Amino acid sequence: MGLKSDRWIRQMALEHKMIEPFVESQVRNGVISYGVSSYGYDIRVADEFMIFTNVHSAIVDPKHFDPKSMVEFKGEICVIPPNSFVLARTVEYFRIPRNVLAICVGKSTYARCGIIVNITPFEPEWEGFVTLEISNTTPLPARIYANEGIAQVLFFEADEECETSYADKKGKYQKQQSIVLPKV
Repeated sequence: MGLKSDRWIRQMALEHKMIEPFVESQVRNGVISYGVSSYGYDIRVADEFMIFTNVHSAIVDPKHFDPKSMVEFKGEICVIPPNSFVLARTVEYFRIPRNVLAICVGKSTYARCGIIVNITPFEPEWEGFVTLEISNTTPLPARIYANEGIAQVLFFEADEECETSYADKKGKYQKQQSIVLPKV
């Protein structure tokens, strides 16, 4: 299994619609960068957010997540409360090939501000908009800028196709069109 280059990412995005919309080069003037990098693709956060709130004194339970724990927000700047988090989605829609696994890591610009982006791997044959979890680890409010870079995706191509893909398993987060809360 090998890490894929910018050339491979461009080819897969343009010929196989692996990433839509696709930005062929890195955009960085006055924004947090996004687009193709040397060995990855910097994804953008859309302007749709779900901000965690505890006004109902709910217990966070992944098997029984209470949607009242989240407040929907749409805008160019989202403020994450201190020691809290938001869910968001990517601008980009992904279609991962059967012989590819993608790993996503946060961007250093946000990490240096105490903002951590957590995203699980993009499994073979998963597709959809990515639901992002963005945590503010600081005791201060933190800003997130919509339509700018938030994390980097690294693509690994296997020597052979997997026996069972995410599509074969009929994964519960397949073809997400919006922010999706946890479900069992």
